[in-house]
Amino acid sequence: MDRRRFLARTSFFVVAASALSACGGGDDEPTGRYQFPQGVASGDPRESSLVFWSRCVRADGSAGDVPVRLQVSKSTRFDTLLADVALTASATYDFTVRAKVTGLPSATPLYYRFVAGNDFSAVGTGKTAPAAGATVPQLRFAWFTCQDWSVNHWAAMNLLAAESDLDFIVHLGDYIYETVGAAFQSGAAEPAHPRISLPNGTKLADGTVYATTLADYRTLYRTYRGDARLQALHAKFALIATWDDHEFSDDCWQDHQTYTNENKQETARRRAASQAWLEYMPVDFGDMSFDSANAAYTNLRIYRDFKFGNLAHLVMTDQRLYRDDHLVSEAVIAQAQGHDPINGGDSIGSRYFVQQPVLAQFEALKTQALGRTPSMLGTTQTDWWKQTLKNSTSTWKIWGNEVMLSRLWLDLRALAPAPYNAQYVVNCDAWDGFPSHRADLLRHITSNGIQNVVAITGDLHAFQCGVVRDDPANPATGAPAVVDFVSAGISSSSFYTYIKAGAGSTPLAALVATPEGFDGLLRAHNPDFAYVDHNAQGYASATLTAAALTVVYNKVKPLNADGTAPASPLLKRTRITLAAGSRQPVVQDNA
Repeated sequence: MDRRRFLARTSFFVVAASALSACGGGDDEPTGRYQFPQGVASGDPRESSLVFWSRCVRADGSAGDVPVRLQVSKSTRFDTLLADVALTASATYDFTVRAKVTGLPSATPLYYRFVAGNDFSAVGTGKTAPAAGATVPQLRFAWFTCQDWSVNHWAAMNLLAAESDLDFIVHLGDYIYETVGAAFQSGAAEPAHPRISLPNGTKLADGTVYATTLADYRTLYRTYRGDARLQALHAKFALIATWDDHEFSDDCWQDHQTYTNENKQETARRRAASQAWLEYMPVDFGDMSFDSANAAYTNLRIYRDFKFGNLAHLVMTDQRLYRDDHLVSEAVIAQAQGHDPINGGDSIGSRYFVQQPVLAQFEALKTQALGRTPSMLGTTQTDWWKQTLKNSTSTWKIWGNEVMLSRLWLDLRALAPAPYNAQYVVNCDAWDGFPSHRADLLRHITSNGIQNVVAITGDLHAFQCGVVRDDPANPATGAPAVVDFVSAGISSSSFYTYIKAGAGSTPLAALVATPEGFDGLLRAHNPDFAYVDHNAQGYASATLTAAALTVVYNKVKPLNADGTAPASPLLKRTRITLAAGSRQPVVQDNA
């Protein structure tokens, strides 16, 4: 749908030009008739625009549209306004409002608030990007991911909010978790996070309840955004966001869920998940191409890019909506083991701990069937990604990448008895599961001489830093292409805890008896890692100059013995520096 026609026919997204005016009103006492229970947010910063977001409801719970105004100013007094935009909070979009204000000054911190009647939201701040081509001496941002409401705590957000000089923040997916009571959510959660009850939901055989309807997904976003710590982050920094799997369904691809071997297609559910994400994220619909009248699950596009003067070019991808099915068929693995090929759950051997020769065999079969290389980005997004990086003139090219790019293999042929004595690709839901597609992208970087490309990544629930080669399967011969910086999740259970639980009492238990032993094992089999910590929660921050990029991993403490969140959450910081022109990160642990 033409964007102008879309904007003209709906209040879902408004574009308004900046214009100076005096602030009228604001002297009357608040009435308390209206509330902003999910706080405020800004996002998608560009050199002359920002997107502003809130949700406004009637305090008495009554229905009906709510007239709202967005006010933007350079001053906390709001005596002179850069924008004063009329909006409508409607039940059609769960009473969320958002507006893109254009014509704003570049590289400028701005204040904003929403007004309904005499009631005001909290005041938020957001900063526009530097002008195109401007010399930028330094840029600072942070990224975070995997904030499962149902386990551990969110105290890492306090540390992140305390960082005073960030230009923006990035979320790399798993903003919500679509399941309640899943096996991986069995750990304790802080008292501030009681169990979520979904209005509809679908129950699996193991008791897991997963979000199914638009009302379910909206409930999750309303609940998550009700946390004061997350509200504080949004109110302080402009957000750039993409999604991963849990915004729709664990390990999803296109509009298919993977809870069972059936890989059931659920188009209506995919669309509901996408709409809720759009309703609750401060994203620029000029980039999204959202068309609510399109009945397909691909009724929007969220991959896009951002430039920050001449210093940094951030390229955000979507690694779920267009990806092909996982290469190794769960049903085939199930049949080979005498399991139910439809109702069973055979992710081990198909998506996780896949024998490397099996993956290669299935990729060859899938390539022949498709007539092309199986893809994670899809052909259109792949072409866009290649051209965007090739044409970039920024010093640093930052790839906002949802799932692990580094190789993570484990060779147990001499370390474990049968039937475990094989060479495994540990996580085929990540880029390891699409080896030829990954190699094609990385060869594009090396063959075109594209310098200073780094990936910022989430999903794995671990801290990693590693060099990724254009032939990842052969570290001795592949050329270095990218340095991948993976951040642990805010609260989600660590990758190590999953592995230790999976090993159980099998002969593999000795290999994963301690986090340090497991990290050492993985580093021994994957020599391009510069740093790993697979038993962690936290977030990552980055400082860029023309000379170097410095990443700091901020690791937090676990829950206190009484189940509460730690008052002083920081456990340690690890600093990793990458000089411009280099692909050899330098680690300063416990910095």
